[in-house]
Amino acid sequence: QVQLVESGGGSVQAGGSLGLSCVVSGNIFSTRALGWYRQAPGKQRELVAMITGTGISTYTDSVKGRFTISRDNVKNTVYLQMSSLKSEDTAAYYCALGTFPQYMGNPYWGQGTQVTVSS
Repeated sequence: QVQLVESGGGSVQAGGSLGLSCVVSGNIFSTRALGWYRQAPGKQRELVAMITGTGISTYTDSVKGRFTISRDNVKNTVYLQMSSLKSEDTAAYYCALGTFPQYMGNPYWGQGTQVTVSS
């Protein structure tokens, strides 16, 4: 059974930094793509950052240069380091385990963690 458990959310002032972590249970971690999504109130969930099974990372335009996704295949953990945070980054953040090595497909989801950026 696959389980994803996020940690690291919280409140921060604009311009600050915050790191998220997500531990994934199961033995399929290293072969799958991983992603971080976010959903703000009244908005659709969006893919913020993704890292493939081979370590290639991509980002949505609004976070390029500010967010960094990384993975540790020994610890079965995916990270999202966020810096220069803006109020528009406020959202619930979800980690996701993809069903394919190079893209997310129909992913497994974590429970979400709230990030609040105050201006």
